[in-house]
Amino acid sequence: MAATPTEQLYTLIGVTKSGQVTLYAVLLFSPYPQAYFPQLGIIAASVPGTELGVLDEKGQRFSDSRRIEGTLSEMLEGTLAFVRSNMRIATRIDPQTGKRTDIPQYPMDAVREAVLNALIHRDYSIHTQGMPIQITMYTDRMEISSPGGLYGRPRVDQLGKTQPDTRNPVLVTAMEVLGETENRYSGIPRIQHAMKEMGLPAPVFTDSRGTFTVTLFNGNYAAKQLKEALSVVDEKGLIAFCRTPRSRKDILDYLAIPSRQYAQKRYLEPLIRAGLIAMSEPDHPKSPRQRFYTVMKS
Repeated sequence: MAATPTEQLYTLIGVTKSGQVTLYAVLLFSPYPQAYFPQLGIIAASVPGTELGVLDEKGQRFSDSRRIEGTLSEMLEGTLAFVRSNMRIATRIDPQTGKRTDIPQYPMDAVREAVLNALIHRDYSIHTQGMPIQITMYTDRMEISSPGGLYGRPRVDQLGKTQPDTRNPVLVTAMEVLGETENRYSGIPRIQHAMKEMGLPAPVFTDSRGTFTVTLFNGNYAAKQLKEALSVVDEKGLIAFCRTPRSRKDILDYLAIPSRQYAQKRYLEPLIRAGLIAMSEPDHPKSPRQRFYTVMKS
């Protein structure tokens, strides 16, 4: 059988389409993809507080700020280097052996999966080509935001439980071949398990205004939340009830209190404020698709 022509092979593997080099090929193999697509990079920043605009003792808004560019693999490694250089490392000494153990603020495999998810699954259409991925490290958390929002049918509360739809199948397959991902839909579960293994709060996934954000909390946040949570009494058992994501109607039916407005303000909202229960769509609190789920164990 005659060998397949090179041009046809390029088309089959997504390098070219209609004789033109594809965006995917540029992102994967170009020496400098941002020469053609300046905004398809990552803006990474470390700030001295828990919100943007807070100044440090020197009057600076950012402890560190970088534009990370290159191929997808180079941006992944560059971002991980940025996170390592900006997160704090605690040291624990074993009193019996004297052995030193370094404990990072975040599990790096969770960070890697979140950044890889942003690179592979962001929207690369013409509508978002002017929008970079953004990574912001606060004193209590890290936020990784990618343009385009959650793709396909799954809801936020279903992430890690059902097979997702794939926005960029060519990129997913290519990164698997390059050894950067396993392409087994295990990224979200790995993030969740890695955070749990370090005793940190569960990651929060937010889909709003065309942006998908992964929030990873560190020990500073966990200590603050624990302090606040101790002052909240879950007398109706909503934390246990919402370990399975529930609708507002589910919760109000469960509480079985005639005044539904009172039930919500008295029993549900304090748990939300304390960070014990979260909303799947926090920017749209009245959405009919809203689900409430447990964030921290009681």
